[in-house]
Formats: sequence, C-alpha cells, structure tokens
Amino acid sequence: MSLISPDFTESVVVRAADAEAVGRSPAVTRLLADSSATGGALSTHRVTLTDGANGARPHHHANSAELFYLLDGTAQLLSGEQVVTAGRGDLVIVPPGLAHAFAAAPGEDADILIVITPGVERFGYFRHLERIAYGKVPPESLLEVQELYDTYFQQSAAWEAARR
Repeated sequence: MSLISPDFTESVVVRAADAEAVGRSPAVTRLLADSSATGGALSTHRVTLTDGANGARPHHHANSAELFYLLDGTAQLLSGEQVVTAGRGDLVIVPPGLAHAFAAAPGEDADILIVITPGVERFGYFRHLERIAYGKVPPESLLEVQELYDTYFQQSAAWEAARR
C-alpha cells in the first residue's frame, strides 16, 4: 500500500465565482483545484450536464482513482462493464485501471463533483476538450496527450448499449 504525502501547507479555498468554467451547455465543467494547488493529493472539478448530455466517454486512469458525487440530478456511470444509475447524494468511486464514463441519464440533468486522487494536472485537459468542441483542434489530438493527463480512451459495449 502506498501513502500519498501531499506537499501543501495551506487550506485551498475556491470561491464559486472564481472557478473557471469551460465548455457550454449542455456540458459545463468548473475547474476547482488542480494537483499543483493540493501538493499532488487530488484534482477536483464540477460537471453540470443537462437533458441527458454526455460527460466523458469510456476511459481509464493508470495511476488515479476517480470519485463521482452526485450533487443533484441523475447520472449514468460506467464502472468496468457495469452501468450504474446514480441520484442525488450517491457516490461512485472507480479504482485506477478500471474503465469508466459518465453522462446525465436520458432526459435528466446531473450536477457532479469529481475528485481524482492522487492528483494529476488536469485543467489543461479540460481546456483542450473545449478547443475540440469549438473546432480549434481535431478530436484525434486527444490521443497525443493521453499519457500527459493519465487518460486512456477505450471502447465499451456496455456503455454504448446504455447510451443508445
């Protein structure tokens, strides 16, 4: 078992008004605290999805676990080959190496707090996704930064079936 020894000595306080928002409806990500702010302990962001919108397609992290806490609404989450429906107050934690994805449930909204631990500098990843959404870089450009952001895309028949 490994122990993470975070290297920060001050509390991290992020005011809602100060959080950078990337994306646009139906999927908005608010960047809360990146790994550099927490001494590597964690990275965290909040994703708001409306009307059944997709969040992240199937992927895994080689070195980090990912925690999903439903602040409000209803979401579908892939965990391995299982698709879980989660509602307000539910928590799903996916270990390193396990495929996962998330979206608002069909016809529903979802507001999700996401924590990745140990932390990875991920704010650049979300800005990259925004550039893809605006057509500034091609979607294939994500393949070039998978290792940098510890995000490796994969296929999932279970996820595709659930999202049809």
